[in-house]
Amino acid sequence: MLRTLSLLSSAVLASHVSFVAMAQDASSSDSIQPSTSSNVVAVDESNHFQTAFLKRQVEQTMSVGRAISSIAGHYPQEIVSIVDIALDTYPDKYREIIFAAISAQPASTEEIVQLAIEKEVSSCPNIVQLAIKAEPTYVDFVVQAAAVSTPEELDEIVRVAVLTQPDAADSIVQTLSKEHPNKIVDIMTSALNAVPFVGEYVVDALLAVFPNEAETVVETAVRESAQQREQVMRILSTAQHAGVSQEKLREYAMSAGLDEDDVNSALGN
Repeated sequence: MLRTLSLLSSAVLASHVSFVAMAQDASSSDSIQPSTSSNVVAVDESNHFQTAFLKRQVEQTMSVGRAISSIAGHYPQEIVSIVDIALDTYPDKYREIIFAAISAQPASTEEIVQLAIEKEVSSCPNIVQLAIKAEPTYVDFVVQAAAVSTPEELDEIVRVAVLTQPDAADSIVQTLSKEHPNKIVDIMTSALNAVPFVGEYVVDALLAVFPNEAETVVETAVRESAQQREQVMRILSTAQHAGVSQEKLREYAMSAGLDEDDVNSALGN
């Protein structure tokens, strides 16, 4: 569906003067006149012009990544359709294409990730890692697009995303839990197993949007962090500030193996 929309969009955009300029620049032997608003160029013709234009840019820059960056700078509204063509034309250069496209046009990150996953240029987790490295601040858009495209790989998406951008672990877990509220435990478990020290931040982020799930959230966090004594104490303190009862927190702490002194210290007693 995404490919169909992209191709149709390219056909419509071909009627615009900006796209005509792209086509004329692609080859001096191909002539095209600016079309009126009532004319729509055929999909295969628009594909031909975009492919020719891309190939010429690659020849000039000697790099598909530099070509993508240059095109994105001049025609930002066409970046997704250009990536579509690029991934078909240079599939072995998918890393360079995705990285360059997202770096040049971060606002199109979600669409580019969906397109790359749909085309199966690599595994979903690999695409997630590449996209996050290209633009770390758009990590939420990356994981959201990946989870929608391949929900069966949710655990691996969480693991790779948190390992790639641990500072955004709380946001990653919060974003995915909102989309998959019945998978909170699985999402938390994957995140904490990957990067144990983010437990307190994950708990704080989840309790902010799921206050009624406090017991599940805190119990899971404490269980998965049981081998990290200091981390469990910070989780308990965070949960206490979020309004979880001391009685419950003591219960979770004891199950994690904390002694009475540790519990009192964590809860400020």
